[in-house]
Amino acid sequence: MIKIIQARYIGDYQVELSFSDGMTGIFDGESLLKRSGPLLKPLNDELFFQRFFVDFGALSWPHGLELSPAKLYLSCKLHKVA
Repeated sequence: MIKIIQARYIGDYQVELSFSDGMTGIFDGESLLKRSGPLLKPLNDELFFQRFFVDFGALSWPHGLELSPAKLYLSCKLHKVA
């Protein structure tokens, strides 16, 4: 099972993710801003968006939103860490 082991904010709602298999990729958080829902609305505030953390291998926010590492893995353009 793939897990996120590290996440780093790089600006403009972009998050660099490091996965448990040694791959890294960039998650475009702006894709979340186009969707609606009570857990997604707070992410429109970029300062709140930046409060993400990795919890048990998932990308998470303090208000309870968690994004599946497997889905993020598939949505990122991946490259192997040298």
